[in-house]
Amino acid sequence: MNIPGDLRYTDQHEWAKKEGMYILVGISDYAQGQLGDVVYVDLPAVGKPCKQHTPFGTIEAVKAAADLYSPVSGEIVEVNKKLSEQPELINKDPYGAGWMVKIKASDESELLKLMDAETYTKHLGNL
Repeated sequence: MNIPGDLRYTDQHEWAKKEGMYILVGISDYAQGQLGDVVYVDLPAVGKPCKQHTPFGTIEAVKAAADLYSPVSGEIVEVNKKLSEQPELINKDPYGAGWMVKIKASDESELLKLMDAETYTKHLGNL
């Protein structure tokens, strides 16, 4: 299982990465593996506000459907439009081409409240 050390993680298995003035968001390799083949992703509209630890969209897979939770509060500034045509990118490359949204964070210190890779790895061991 791939858990990049430069990302922060939620207990709901979303990851967050600071990129300039934005936060890039997706789901972890663990999450996509648990879901199985992703068949649909419902992402929010650009401009929509989001709040830390509240749902911003949904993901549907062969095995299950699940809410997607925002790792930080702010505003959606970009969505990965490729996922509407190719949701399988989440399975193939969850930390790259399978990213979901970019958020302009209203409080970047919220990132520090998320788990680092070591803590997330321990969290997975307790599931």
